[in-house]
Amino acid sequence: MENENALLWEVSASEFVFVTVILAGSAAYLTGRAMARGWLADAQLVFYIVLLAAATRFIHFALFGGTLLAPYYYAVDLLVLLVVAFAGKRLTRARQMAVQYSFKYARRGLFGWQERPGGKA
Repeated sequence: MENENALLWEVSASEFVFVTVILAGSAAYLTGRAMARGWLADAQLVFYIVLLAAATRFIHFALFGGTLLAPYYYAVDLLVLLVVAFAGKRLTRARQMAVQYSFKYARRGLFGWQERPGGKA
C-alpha cells in the first residue's frame, strides 16, 4: 500500500472517509446527540471526542498501516469529529427547544430556534 500523504488523510482518501467520516463520524454524531439529550456541557462533549479521535487514530494504525502517533493527522481527525459532534448536539438541541418549550420557542432552520412573538413566560 503506497502512502498518498495529503492534507487530510495519511493513507488514502477512501480509508479516511470510511474510518473517520463514516464510522467515527457516526459515533461522534450520536455522542453529540446524547450530550444534548442529557443537557450536558460542551466541555464533556469535547472530552469524549478527544478519546474518540484517539481510537480513530488507532484504527487507522491497526487496520490500514497509518502512523499511530501522528499529531497532525490526530488534529485533523479531532477537528472533523468535533464538527460532526457539535452539529449533532445543535441539531438535537434545536429540536428539544422547539418541542419541549413550544409555548416559547419555534424552530428556525435546521440548527436554530427563535422566541415566539408574545412567548414571554
